Amino acid sequence: MRPSLLPFLIFLVPVLEIATFVVVGSHIGVLATLLLVMATSVAGAALLRIQGLGTLARIRAQVDRGALPNRELAHGAMILVAGLLLLMPGFLTDVVGLLLFIPPVRDAAWRLLRSRIVVVARGPWAGGFGGPRPDDRTIDLDSDEFSRSQPDRDRLGGPG
Repeated sequence: MRPSLLPFLIFLVPVLEIATFVVVGSHIGVLATLLLVMATSVAGAALLRIQGLGTLARIRAQVDRGALPNRELAHGAMILVAGLLLLMPGFLTDVVGLLLFIPPVRDAAWRLLRSRIVVVARGPWAGGFGGPRPDDRTIDLDSDEFSRSQPDRDRLGGPG
């Protein structure tokens, strides 16, 4: 998303939500509108708990097999966003939140986003979750043993 669109969207979403509240409230009444907003918040919390725990279990299973749980982490992030959207008062955010709770919709979003996401693994499991590779070496230096000068080629056995 271009940065110039973000302020516009931050302004547009609340305006659209207020307009939607007015239209829905005029059709079903104020009390029914408020009850509907509260019901979607409760449903969002319940769906977040149910689907979030299932996703955590699938992430744990992937890690136990030694695989990177890329897809499951993306699904978990989308479930979190879906729950937050349902907890926020508003009908438009509720529609987007409910759509993100549907697994085929999340799969379609993952297919669109997968090429734009870069996973950078750091740490002893960088080559996978199975631990360090046998050819990895760690050299631990203190500050007095390290400098940014040209290497001494004779000492390092280099050409010259």
